[in-house]
Amino acid sequence: MSEQRPPFPPFTRETAISKVRQAEDGWNTRDAEKVALAYTPDSRWRNRAEFVTGREEIVKFLTRKWNRELDYRLIKELWAFDGNRIAVRFAYEYRDDAGQWFRAYGNENWEFDDNGLMRVRHASINDLPIAEEERKYHWPLGRRPDDHPSLSDLGL
Repeated sequence: MSEQRPPFPPFTRETAISKVRQAEDGWNTRDAEKVALAYTPDSRWRNRAEFVTGREEIVKFLTRKWNRELDYRLIKELWAFDGNRIAVRFAYEYRDDAGQWFRAYGNENWEFDDNGLMRVRHASINDLPIAEEERKYHWPLGRRPDDHPSLSDLGL
């Protein structure tokens, strides 16, 4: 039996929003093995200037990422959708091991297979150093609370 990850394409506005929130929730676990299961076994990524292919490389990439991006908290927001594709914008906050905080802003383009697994991910990301008092994400590590403001609510 093939793996499935609902909702499935073609997406409606509601199912696209659900898919975006599921991705946000997964990434906020910072569990590379779990996150990788949302992607096809041969998924292709472009993340900044790095190219990743397949779940094994995704796990290695995410493990490296979350070992350097400490106290990682992410918010994603639907930008557009059509058929089996979704575009999102996102911002996440993290600190490095020297204590410098950053807010990373970006856009992702996603393409899904018929089983709802992501097979293509293109991410463009920019990091902005911020002071600790400029942070906007203060929830406990893990899933963003439902009542926490969205990117649009925060003016991001």
